[in-house]
Amino acid sequence: MYREQIETYFADKQEQIVSDICRLIRIKSEREEPKPGMPFGEGPCAALQEGRRMLDEMGFRTKNFDNYVVTAELNDKPAYLGILAHLDVVSEGSGWTMPPYDGTVKDGLLYGRGSADDKGPAVVSMWAMKAAREINPNLSKGVRLILGSAEETGSEDLDYYLPKEPAPPLSFSPDAEYPVINIEKGMHRPVFGADWPEDPALPRVTSIRGGTTANIVTRECTAALEGVAVDVVRTACEKTEAQTGVSFAVSEEAGKVCVHALGVSAHASSPESGKNAQVAMLAMLAALPLTDTACTRAIRDLARLFPFGDNHGTALGVDQQDEISGRLTLVFSVLELGLTGFRGQYDSRCPICAKDENMSFVAEKALADCGFRVLENGEMRPPHHTPADSELCKALLKTYEEYTGLKGECLAIGGGTYVHEIEGGVAFGCALPGTDNRMHGADEFAVIEELMLSAKMFTQIILDLCK
Repeated sequence: MYREQIETYFADKQEQIVSDICRLIRIKSEREEPKPGMPFGEGPCAALQEGRRMLDEMGFRTKNFDNYVVTAELNDKPAYLGILAHLDVVSEGSGWTMPPYDGTVKDGLLYGRGSADDKGPAVVSMWAMKAAREINPNLSKGVRLILGSAEETGSEDLDYYLPKEPAPPLSFSPDAEYPVINIEKGMHRPVFGADWPEDPALPRVTSIRGGTTANIVTRECTAALEGVAVDVVRTACEKTEAQTGVSFAVSEEAGKVCVHALGVSAHASSPESGKNAQVAMLAMLAALPLTDTACTRAIRDLARLFPFGDNHGTALGVDQQDEISGRLTLVFSVLELGLTGFRGQYDSRCPICAKDENMSFVAEKALADCGFRVLENGEMRPPHHTPADSELCKALLKTYEEYTGLKGECLAIGGGTYVHEIEGGVAFGCALPGTDNRMHGADEFAVIEELMLSAKMFTQIILDLCK
């Protein structure tokens, strides 16, 4: 029922939908320092306001929750279905061949930061609500679209919003991939570090600058050294490059040896897809003949706890897995080290079997044994699980199979989606199996045909669940 009407409705809407997505891509909505009335900075606030303008243009009743979240209601009925999407993005990084903030269409793909994660899916959700309302204006139940602005940095937007307006009974987020994601691993992302008095003894490392975003495999890392011959460093770099595939460049500047490591970025939930420049740099530095100082010992301990290629926290002592949700992953992704201390952060995605006793407590002890202390985010975020036989899962899988001809199934992932804290919530779309949208990487893109398919499926789901 409704399939023919839905196909007809969207037959001439592609150009307008792509144009709307580009309106949001052009806003650089990476989190910044807060300003009055802008809890996550100017960019996320501007994206929320533009999203609200688009919803107002479509005739929806909208509400702004202090520039944390914007909502839109399908009709005047109580919301039975919630759709959650976010308008913030991660940093563009480097390596792009397309402009990251233009919205470029080429060969059926829409390029730009946020095209797939999550501005494209957000706009598709708007249009699905518009289509459902026009196809059947007499639906007996409501739908609420929830647009947020801080998913990429911990979902503080939802922490603020949900106590004020609880999520509808059923919720999905197009913040991942198809078919249905009903299990999301837990998360442990402590910020940790150490301090020490400056020691002028040479040779020494004076600085390391690694990643700045916890949920991305570090692509670039730089370090500076004093009192060590450039040829010695170059030889160590060549050896590490051969072992890791991370490329190194060495130069001399103002009496220091400077090293730049270039790896491959990837989402922290799939670290095997990347090459971590930060841990490769640590491995190289740990092998150098440096003076035995607190700084040198910290570098060697970090290299031991987070060796290159250890994507499962084996050296940290937390490697584990279960049949339902798979194996733990761990990425040491953030590091800033100077003459008097360091701050770092790792991102671990924990299976359902992970508890404080076998995860966070074990990791904290391993860090403490090296003289490192946890500074922030020491608690483990529990996993999320919605049963595969729930009403929502069954409805989503039915629609997916009817529209794609592919087998529908529920999946477990390491990445957290926007419904991680929503009881009964699941992730649904917008990438088909086999599509790598390069989320969080250079040249992120969305497949336009998949966005249009998603618009149709979301419309069908609204009409079926809210009839």
